[in-house]
Amino acid sequence: MHKPTDEQAHACDAFRAGHHLVLQAGAGTGKTSTLGLLAAGTRRRGRYVAFNRDIARDAATRFPSTVLCKTAHATAFAAVGHRYARRLNSPRQPAWKSGQALGITRPIRISGREISPRTLSHTVLRTVTRYCYSADRTLTHRHVPRLRGLDADEDYGQLADAVMPFALKAWADLHRPDHGVVRFEHDHYLKMWALTRPVIDADFLFLDEAQDTNPVLEEVFAAQRGHTQLVMVGDSAQAIYGWRGARDVMSGFDATALTLSRSFRFGPRIADEANRWLTLADAPIRLTGTETIAATVGPLDHPDAVLCRSNTGAMVEVMRLLAAGLRVALTRGGQQLGALAGAARDLKDGRRTAHPELVLFASWGELQDYAAYDPAGRDLQPFVDLVDTHGPDAILAAVGQLTEEAHADVTVSTAHTAKGREWDTVQIGDDFPPPKDTDQRDGQGRPIPESVSDTDARLAYVAITRARHHLDLGGLSWINAHPAAVGADCVVGCL
Repeated sequence: MHKPTDEQAHACDAFRAGHHLVLQAGAGTGKTSTLGLLAAGTRRRGRYVAFNRDIARDAATRFPSTVLCKTAHATAFAAVGHRYARRLNSPRQPAWKSGQALGITRPIRISGREISPRTLSHTVLRTVTRYCYSADRTLTHRHVPRLRGLDADEDYGQLADAVMPFALKAWADLHRPDHGVVRFEHDHYLKMWALTRPVIDADFLFLDEAQDTNPVLEEVFAAQRGHTQLVMVGDSAQAIYGWRGARDVMSGFDATALTLSRSFRFGPRIADEANRWLTLADAPIRLTGTETIAATVGPLDHPDAVLCRSNTGAMVEVMRLLAAGLRVALTRGGQQLGALAGAARDLKDGRRTAHPELVLFASWGELQDYAAYDPAGRDLQPFVDLVDTHGPDAILAAVGQLTEEAHADVTVSTAHTAKGREWDTVQIGDDFPPPKDTDQRDGQGRPIPESVSDTDARLAYVAITRARHHLDLGGLSWINAHPAAVGADCVVGCL
């Protein structure tokens, strides 16, 4: 291992002094190596908690034997989940079958829309899942998800009233150790464990990827403060999973705040590009690249990876690359897109679909109108355009032509899925739209665009920091002409 940087040495000193720590570790700055340094400098017993099993397994090879490395789920299984082992990994079954067993047998009507037993069943199970992700001790109306097409608060209230009795019944069913009608998942016993207010027996506790922690795990971690030293590590600028219940717990955590800012992944040129987006995201960190690593920002003809904003954008890229005769891999998106394309084919053929995103639409035309004219359906417009341009059968055929990544000429991924990955050469896809123009004009009469949102800046930061040696800004090149880029360049240059 390289000689510890001044920042790493500072973190070791603060850890030895017994402080609770929040370690902001930028992309490629060696956070796991730093945690290894902290653990190696003490004989105390520690626990390392990660959400991902592969990350926990990798950490176990780097830390001394005094540190137990597990996922949150493995810890919860040892305490509570083993009681439900018979119910885990049971055969998958459609939501409507679980709903039928819970007593959901008839449709309901809300604002002229019929909610089928199938849709109601799916909503009940999603309600339980949302509760399991939360820190709430009680399952309530607020955990019921909204449905597309029932956007008014009054409609949502009626839906929640209909869903709650069955959701409570489902949660009670899940507490039966031997058998039940609802499929038992790992998140169920994690929530049950959290509700016991567990005490984790350790002298210190590391929480990795803290910026993406679910509230249920955040609550368990914070509750250990009274008896163990807490260290949370992550990158607030990579907090990109708010849509699935995660939230950045680092910014508000009461602890000594330290940073790791030197990236060992890429050189100064890519670090400068990252800092533009970190400035726009108002992030608490800026990066320094490693001088000895060659790094270029400019056009690429044959990138190792193309990173897109959405699954739909990724599919457009896949079809373009396949048409060029390349072997293409798609990270974890083919199944989702195949399911959406199948749902689109059903609607275009005059059949209703069971897909949870499109279940309330009676026809393809109804979905087209919703995507085009309803603000709540705007995010579906790229998918509708994709289907209207290529047809569902062409999309399904493209999914069938995908190659394993090890044998591919190029890998296509969403930025979300690429998190934690890196490639030598990366191109940004074309589906990162620039901010819209406002009604205001600059001194030369040109429209002034809206500011870049924190959410978009964080996602862009994640995407561009996947590159080790060559970055093609591609669909993010608009930043070079955006007024905010001038301010960002100034801040970067003044650091």
